[in-house]
Amino acid sequence: MKSITPNLQAHLDDGTTTLSWCWRILRADGASFGFTDHDRTLTFDGTNFEPESGLTASEVRSGSDLSVDAQDAEGVLTSDRITETDILDGRWDNAEVEVWRVNWAETSQRVLMRRGAIGQIRRGRLAFVAEVRSLAHVLGQTVGRTFQATCDAALGDARCGIDLENSAFRGTGGVIDFLRDRAFTASGLGAFTSGWFTFGTLEWTGGANAGRRAEIIAHDLTDGIAVLTLLEAPVRSIAEGDAFIVRAGCDKRLETCGAKFSNTVNFRGFPHIPGQDAVLRYATKDGGHEGAVL
Repeated sequence: MKSITPNLQAHLDDGTTTLSWCWRILRADGASFGFTDHDRTLTFDGTNFEPESGLTASEVRSGSDLSVDAQDAEGVLTSDRITETDILDGRWDNAEVEVWRVNWAETSQRVLMRRGAIGQIRRGRLAFVAEVRSLAHVLGQTVGRTFQATCDAALGDARCGIDLENSAFRGTGGVIDFLRDRAFTASGLGAFTSGWFTFGTLEWTGGANAGRRAEIIAHDLTDGIAVLTLLEAPVRSIAEGDAFIVRAGCDKRLETCGAKFSNTVNFRGFPHIPGQDAVLRYATKDGGHEGAVL
């Protein structure tokens, strides 16, 4: 239930109102931003809500069930606060959002309308539209263990126990030659066998992409030279000499956990769980249906 101050209620009851929308956004990297659809800067709670971004809001789409309520915020890409590069980098993904209704003539008269997170971002040549999802979107996330044949732990986390900073699972190198939009030959990785870094991560430490991480979809060796292929092409171009750190990957199978990491004791999957082939199996004349383990 929203709490409206007497002064704001009196303003709402008046025949003429001076209301505007304000958005406070906190990104995962800790950067905080304030935007408003008013034509001048508004300030409250230590945040400046700037109009230069050109943000405008749609109606709030909501229902009485547990579906995710949403509201769209539209803005121009020419703002120095919201750049197309940052959107492509994913810096705005799942950022925390507060949506305020404010009396721009007296900002102490305001009410928090909703909290949520940035969802889908659609972008065009000159503008973007960001979906602001309600807190109900958290209900759609998986909580607890997943019963599956493969491991559900993240490689290197507390449940896995592998130290990815160990030299056996970590390598440093640099780009030798750019092959295509997301593949390149790399130096410094000659001691690692082909596929060692497949499904691993790459952290750029130099070049235009410094500080950003990417997933590795393939690691090959050609004439003793490592070839890395990223899952997605980075926003900024890869250049010769760009330095990086790579960490080993895991395909989540029990065989890999034992052979590559000697970590079977911490395997977090259920390798003997029946698969779809067992569910879809039908009776045959050759027997094999005496109730024994499949």
